[in-house]
Amino acid sequence: MNIQDFDFELPPELIAQFPAEQRAASRMLCLNGSTGITQDALFADLPSFVRAGDVMVFNDTRVIKARLYGVKDTGGKVEVMVERVLDREHALAVMRASHPAKPGSKLLLANEIEVTVLACERDFYTLRFEHEGSVPELLERYGHLPLPPYISRSTDKADETRYQTVYARQPGAVAAPTAGLHFDENMLDVLRNMGVAIAYITLHVGSGTFQPVRVENIADHTMHREIFHVPAETAGAIERAKAEGRSVIAVGTTSLRALEAAAATGGVEAGEGVVLPGRGDTDIFITPGYRFRVVEHLLTNFHLPRSTLLMLVAAFGGLDNILNAYQHALSHRYRFFSYGDAMLIARRP
Repeated sequence: MNIQDFDFELPPELIAQFPAEQRAASRMLCLNGSTGITQDALFADLPSFVRAGDVMVFNDTRVIKARLYGVKDTGGKVEVMVERVLDREHALAVMRASHPAKPGSKLLLANEIEVTVLACERDFYTLRFEHEGSVPELLERYGHLPLPPYISRSTDKADETRYQTVYARQPGAVAAPTAGLHFDENMLDVLRNMGVAIAYITLHVGSGTFQPVRVENIADHTMHREIFHVPAETAGAIERAKAEGRSVIAVGTTSLRALEAAAATGGVEAGEGVVLPGRGDTDIFITPGYRFRVVEHLLTNFHLPRSTLLMLVAAFGGLDNILNAYQHALSHRYRFFSYGDAMLIARRP
């Protein structure tokens, strides 16, 4: 398939620059992947679309203050986005500068932190932080919360709360699992009280989620790798739901990718649709034609044109169905991207 198959015109005014006043106050577009029928709803209506015994899987990653500003040893300005903390002194990062930093060069970040550029591969730099503090400590002290590039304003104090899910607990992401931003504690309590099983995985969202697809044939695109963890409790909850004929609902594309990657790791020996607990990293690239093993419903937001996330939801709900649903969302003025409205998709058979 070609990248043009996943394009659409998006008016800039529909890109949400701020979250809704209340977390659960968003709208929700529901798509039946079997019929292609859409239904306008509110996120507050979510409990009416799930059943007791269903398993809802959330990504409990926490966004770190991954963005640092500084200068190169040549005097040029540089912006560093830490992609992954490798150990106490080292990190993998992407950089924005007028000229690329060379291996062996030095950076001064936040007027405090000396950094040595060790290597660069596929746009990712390996950095050594020459400071007595650990990389996580330095990011917390000097870093900035990394809002997505399509939010055209500076981070404010409210973002430090609203760009985290209420259940975020595992630091490591540089972007929020945005489908989870709609949930408040009251909604979680409502779901628990009606018998929905709440389960968690961790997938640390990387900056590669915003990397453009630079190839015409999407089969030539290489995904970035992301760390994930599926606890034994979550794998067990999914196994029980499958045995009882209940649904697995992934909250966000990151939860879906982690579950499908964990199932794929098991292979034939684990049995169809069995999720194996454990840790790993994944570059799974889900495009139309992919055969889903685990997830029956996906709660997500509206995604960028020509993006890998749009390709994933097109695989899940059907490309024509998704494009038609997106046109419905555009004509009905839904809010797009991280701080935008929600979409609930029932998987296409």
